[in-house]
Amino acid sequence: MFRTLRTHTHAADGAVALFFIQMVSTLGYAVLYSTLVLYATRHLHFSAKEATAIMGVFGAFNYGLHLFGGYLGGRFLSNRNLFVGGMALQVVGCWLISLGSAAGLYWGLALFLTGSGLNVTCVNMMLTQRYTPEDPRREGAFLWNYAGMNLGFFVGFTVAGHYQLSEDYTRLFLFATLGNFLAIVFALGNWRTLADRDTPLLDAGRREFGWRFAAGVAILVLLVPLVWFLLLHPGPTETLVKWICAMVALALIVLTLRHPDRLERNNMWAYLILTIGSLVFWALYQMAPSGLQVFAVNNVDLHAFGYVVAPQWIQNINTVVIVVGGPLLAAWFNRLRAHGWAIDIPSQFAVSLLLMGAGFLALPAGIRFANPEGIVAFGWLLGSYLLQSVGELLISPIGYAMIGKLAPRQYQGTMMGAWMLVTGVASLFAGDFSGMIPEPTGTTAQATNPAYATLFAQLGWGSVAVGVVLALLIPLLRRLIKDKDTPTDDAPVAVVPAK
Repeated sequence: MFRTLRTHTHAADGAVALFFIQMVSTLGYAVLYSTLVLYATRHLHFSAKEATAIMGVFGAFNYGLHLFGGYLGGRFLSNRNLFVGGMALQVVGCWLISLGSAAGLYWGLALFLTGSGLNVTCVNMMLTQRYTPEDPRREGAFLWNYAGMNLGFFVGFTVAGHYQLSEDYTRLFLFATLGNFLAIVFALGNWRTLADRDTPLLDAGRREFGWRFAAGVAILVLLVPLVWFLLLHPGPTETLVKWICAMVALALIVLTLRHPDRLERNNMWAYLILTIGSLVFWALYQMAPSGLQVFAVNNVDLHAFGYVVAPQWIQNINTVVIVVGGPLLAAWFNRLRAHGWAIDIPSQFAVSLLLMGAGFLALPAGIRFANPEGIVAFGWLLGSYLLQSVGELLISPIGYAMIGKLAPRQYQGTMMGAWMLVTGVASLFAGDFSGMIPEPTGTTAQATNPAYATLFAQLGWGSVAVGVVLALLIPLLRRLIKDKDTPTDDAPVAVVPAK
C-alpha cells in the first residue's frame, strides 16, 4: 500500500503524500484540543478555572509559534527536517501525558506545543513549493490538503469521544502518538519528493549549512523548557502575551499613520477595524473546548437519537458544517452576487458576529427551558454550535483572503502574522471568559445555571453589539476598501482552517 502511495505521490509531486501527512498529523492536536480541559478536571482534579487557563495558553502558544516556525523552516532547518523533528517531539509529548500525572502533563504539553507550533507551517510551505506561482493546480492541492486536515480532526474528535465515555485517557493519548508516528513514517518514505525548493538554506555553503542546522536543533531543544516554564505560570504568561499583542497593534497603527500611499493607507485602516471584530469572534469561538465543554458535560442532556453524545463529538458539528457548508455557501453567494447583492468583506464580518452572538444567546434560552433538575436539552447546544459554525464560514476564509486584498505588498507578511496572532490572543480571552464559569464540583446543574445564563447572555449581547457597530460602519469600510484595484464584491469564499 505504501509503495502505491509513493508512486502516486511522485506523479502528483508530493501533493498526495502531504494529504495523508496532514490527515494523520492532525490527530494528536485534535485529541488534545478536545480533551485537555476534561482530562485536567476529571483525571488530574484541576479546578475549571485552572484547566481553562491552561487551555487558553495552549491556544496562544500554538498560534504564536506558527509564526516562529515559518521563520525557522527554510532558514535554519529544512521544512522537512523541522516537520519530522516537531512530530518526534509530539510523539514524546503525548506519551508523557498518557502517564497520567500533572508533571507529565506540563512536560508533555511543552514538547507537544513546541512540535505542533513549529511544524504546522512546514506542511503549507512544502505544499506551496510543489507548484510555481502560476500553476493552476495549486488551489486544488490546498483544498485537498484542507480536506485531509478536517478528516484528521473528524477522526481525532470521534476517537477522543469514544475513550472519553470510559475516561480511558491512557489509551487515548497513546492513540494520539500513533498519528504523529505515522506522519513521520510518511514523511521519511517521501523524503526526496518533499525536499525544499527555493529557500535561503539552499543557498548556504556546506559549512554555513552545518552551522544553521546546529542552531536550528538547539532552538528546537531549548524552546521546550522555556514553554514548560511559561505553562507553569499561566497568569504572568497570559499578561506577557497580551502586552506583546498590544505592542504589535500599536506598531501597526503607527505604520498605518506613516504610510505614504493614501489608497493603501485606507485599506490598512479597514484591516485594523476588521481585526477588532475578528478578535471578538475568535475569543467566543475558542470557548468550545473549554467553558462550553464544561457546561455541556455538567448541564446538558448529552443523549440524542438514542445515543450518548461524548463531549468531543460535539466538536464534529463544526467540522461537518465547514466541510459541507463551505462549497454550498460559496455557490449561494456567487448566485446572490450575480443578482446584485453586495456581499463583501465588511458585511460578512458583521453577520458572522451577529451569528456568534445568536449562538451564545441560544444557551440562556435553553437554560430557561431546562428540566426540573436544571438539565438543558441537547438541541439548544446543537443550535448554538450550528450558528457559530456558519459564522466561522463567513469570517475565517474572508479573513485570510483579505490580507492579499488590503495589505501593501511590503507589509503582507507582517499583517498576516498579526492576523494569526489575533487568534492566539483570542484563545487567552476565551480562557478568561471560561474562567468565569461556576465550578461544577459539589453542586448541581440547577445551582450553576443562573451563572451560566448570565455569562452567556453578556457574551452573546456583546458579540451582537460589535456586529451592529460593524454593520453601521459598512459604508465607511466600503469607502476605505473600494479604492483597491480589485473590487470587494469579488471577495472569495473559500474554506480555510481556523484551528
